[in-house]
Amino acid sequence: MTGTTDDRYLEWLYGLVASVRNRNPSRTYWRLFRQLYSKEFVWLVPNDDNRALDGKDLRSEYLEMSSDEVDQEWLNLECSMLEMLIALARRAAFEDSRSPVEWFGEFLKNLGLDSATDAGYDKHPVPYMEQLVDEILDRVIFRTYLPSGEGGVFPLKEVHDDQRHVELWYQLSAYLLDRF
Repeated sequence: MTGTTDDRYLEWLYGLVASVRNRNPSRTYWRLFRQLYSKEFVWLVPNDDNRALDGKDLRSEYLEMSSDEVDQEWLNLECSMLEMLIALARRAAFEDSRSPVEWFGEFLKNLGLDSATDAGYDKHPVPYMEQLVDEILDRVIFRTYLPSGEGGVFPLKEVHDDQRHVELWYQLSAYLLDRF
């Protein structure tokens, strides 16, 4: 592998939830992943710091599998949205029979990002997709989605609590129960 540690790490992250070998732009998400990786996950609800820690733990896992040597500063960077979502997809897979790949795909669909393929980015004027994705990510981070969770990662059919004030782990739990 060539490139920077960030390039190699991003490729490793991509491989956790998508096919690195697929080169069809209508089925690849490299540009979206780069944008998710560059966007910091800011937690505002108590205990969501655990989701950030899960995301940052992926770096240690990567380092165990690679020959990269990184400085402490890289390890201490804040958690990205990509890291948080991948770690959350892996936790969801532990709770459910589906794979992290399936869960991550469902997260993208719930967020309205499943059409943000590389071809989707190419279809629109340059800043359009970046702005759209940033708006969606800000909606998740700053909890401006609907109380039902619609517009967020875990939209619910049957709502008992305003999901904007519920930590992501409990949103996932409610989402799992809501599906059955």
